[in-house]
Amino acid sequence: MKSISKSTCLIFAVVALAATHVQSQQPVSIQSLLREMVDRDQVARYPKADFRLKQASSYDRASKTPDDPKGWFSNFDRNTSDKHHNFVRIEENHGRKEWVVMEDEGPGAIVRFWVPWRNQLKPGSDIIIRFYLDGASEPALEGNMFDLFQGKGLIPFPLAHESLRSAVSFFPIPYAKSCKVTMSDHPFFFQFTYREYQQDVDVTTFSMEEFRSAKSLITATCDSLLNPAKAAAGDVVKLKETLGGGQQQSVSLREGAAAIQTLSLKLDSYDDANITRHVVLKISFDGKETVWCPIGDFFGSGIGLNPFQGWYRTVDSDGTMTSRWVMPYQNDATVSILNLGEEPVDVELTATVGDWAWDSSSMYFHAAWRGQFPVPTRPYSDWNYVTLKGRGVYVGDTLTIMNPVERWWGEGDEKIFVDGESFPSIFGTGTEDYYAYSWGGRSTDFYEHPFHAQTFSHKYNQLNRKPKIDEKNTQGFSTETRTRALDTMPFSSSLRLDMEIWSWTDCEMGYAVGMYWYGDSDTTSNRKPDPEEVLNVPVVPEIKNPKPRSK
Repeated sequence: MKSISKSTCLIFAVVALAATHVQSQQPVSIQSLLREMVDRDQVARYPKADFRLKQASSYDRASKTPDDPKGWFSNFDRNTSDKHHNFVRIEENHGRKEWVVMEDEGPGAIVRFWVPWRNQLKPGSDIIIRFYLDGASEPALEGNMFDLFQGKGLIPFPLAHESLRSAVSFFPIPYAKSCKVTMSDHPFFFQFTYREYQQDVDVTTFSMEEFRSAKSLITATCDSLLNPAKAAAGDVVKLKETLGGGQQQSVSLREGAAAIQTLSLKLDSYDDANITRHVVLKISFDGKETVWCPIGDFFGSGIGLNPFQGWYRTVDSDGTMTSRWVMPYQNDATVSILNLGEEPVDVELTATVGDWAWDSSSMYFHAAWRGQFPVPTRPYSDWNYVTLKGRGVYVGDTLTIMNPVERWWGEGDEKIFVDGESFPSIFGTGTEDYYAYSWGGRSTDFYEHPFHAQTFSHKYNQLNRKPKIDEKNTQGFSTETRTRALDTMPFSSSLRLDMEIWSWTDCEMGYAVGMYWYGDSDTTSNRKPDPEEVLNVPVVPEIKNPKPRSK
């Protein structure tokens, strides 16, 4: 009986191993990527099909090295005539001229596309965009680039989205061998974010037949993204306390391998907008603190209560802030709330903890914060969000700035270096473009999407929408947030994310950012707790005798 039992166990083990191998070898496809997009558990594991996130954009090609500051901060990130060359090349196909804006060899998948209005006062474009895959002479997908990617045509909302003066798409376009994207006229600003897989990764190339066969899954994915707040199963742990100035309260979670599935927090009052900066969330996993972040920056609200709904986080108008980041651990976890303000605050916290099978791909959730005031806008500079060392996956950030003047503050490009690159594989075209909108001087209204939002700008939020007026004033606070699903950024040894400080005015701004990533136990960052800067919340100056704006 013992020998039969051992043989049976051996057979089961071999079958299980083979099943695991087959599962890991499943091809990347439209359907696999859509399933991955809404699988929060998968984000907490290092990807099986390892990839690097890359970006093709219209950044100024004069930017070559930080050793040349003039070129490094050159900011003509667009193409409007034949003398501009911020693209790959011009070629002729079927007797027509086409501008190549992205080209990649090997297996990959486009996972984000962003393009702005060409005229900030007039929506739309007459440019035709074409996607040539695997060396084909005919495009697998083509059409008006705004009609395709505003969520009202072939690709439905929210997989495609009409953002503020922009079109944004998160619909995956996989390819097995190569990808070339062209436009029918001078490409204005553009960003194509794509995964570059290793050569041995099996990819099923996008086709209209594959698209049609995925119709039911596309519908289900859209429904999931728009209804993210489904109850999570698990043990519920609660904390309800009054915290005096400088006080902290903690709660321990269940022991053994598990994961936080949801985490909700509510304060008794948000009358003092600075309370979301002064109250700090801290979490330790397996004896190591990996989360230290003011609640406004952690949940995406910024300064004050600014409601919105996203895939990973929701801020409700009643003051409840909810996180749906999955946070696994092996043995134990502790959640703490710290009140760095002077006044007492009533706090309610609820955590739902579910099962988790910890393996070598599992990673710990991290959230950190950096704040600085004042930040001079001259000379132009790169402001470091975070620098990470080790293995991990970067998954999002929330930027809150204080702009002391009316003129636009956000011309600065993101520059992201992965695994020791000498030149960033992701070089952007503007801070607002990174957060998926455009023409920032006028785009001060609230907007939300499952993966990005502007929760507050100038004086507008979800509870105080911008009237339909031609106002161009970005003075005051702005909060921009972006979270990642298919466009997460894996790194094997390091990641550095810088954002250019590039305002149209020589002034002093305030910057603060919360960053989120997953990492191994030995993955480190250059961000440490900074209670002193948390209390250094900048005050928006009054403008005396403002001059009327000329159109």
